[in-house]
Amino acid sequence: MEQTITPLNPIAFELGPIQVHWYGIIIGLGIALALYLAVKESKRLGMPEDTFIDLVVWAIPAAIICARIYYVAFEWEYYVDNPGSIIAIWNGGIAIHGALIGSVITALIFAKVKGLSFWKLTDIAAPSIILGQAIGRWGNFMNQEAHGGEVTRQFLENLMLPDFIINQMYIDGAYYHPTFLYESLWNLAGFILLLILRRKVNLRRGELFLTYIIWYSVGRFFVEGLRTDSLMLTEYLRVAQVLSIALIVVAVAIWIYRRTKGHAAKKYNEIDA
Repeated sequence: MEQTITPLNPIAFELGPIQVHWYGIIIGLGIALALYLAVKESKRLGMPEDTFIDLVVWAIPAAIICARIYYVAFEWEYYVDNPGSIIAIWNGGIAIHGALIGSVITALIFAKVKGLSFWKLTDIAAPSIILGQAIGRWGNFMNQEAHGGEVTRQFLENLMLPDFIINQMYIDGAYYHPTFLYESLWNLAGFILLLILRRKVNLRRGELFLTYIIWYSVGRFFVEGLRTDSLMLTEYLRVAQVLSIALIVVAVAIWIYRRTKGHAAKKYNEIDA
């Protein structure tokens, strides 16, 4: 007999005709907490109190736009025949790598305009970004999306997962890998690692952000291999996996170059005069 499991309601509440989804609330919570931590740390390092508030005003719209452009670009075969759907972001279809690209470009321009160190900005932001990603994946959980391939209930129970997660992974008559959880836990571990590195190790400026890039990319590479909704570069190459490898190589190369050329002389905790 087929098991009957009612999924969690993705809609938190309604205000007249407006439906407020848990996805949006969770993403908003992640952004708010990430901003709070970045502002607090920037003050400790002697930066103007409103630096990250000003940055976020520009970075969030840029991240959303770039996340959508990224997704549409790799699903162009569909959107070329359905151009009216390109702006229909409310139907889903954004990519975190696109959001990161948009945010980094915004930070580069912002740092140039404000006369700030790009590497100092991104170092401070790195723990906030990965924590925001860890929280944001729970929005995918509420929507029953970004999951992996089919598994058995026994497999999920062997992972010692609570029933509310196991039941939410029951979709259209089958259980699936909770890849949202795998990535969320990996990102949470990365957040803790970055906090330890910035206080106990005091890396050179820029290296905390590069550590974030490497850590996130390693985890994303393996988690992406389990997912069923990957954007594909070719029949066998997943975009996120190819980009993850490229980011690891580039981050390591930048790390070595900045060290050997003397561009990473300042330490993370060093306050600019």
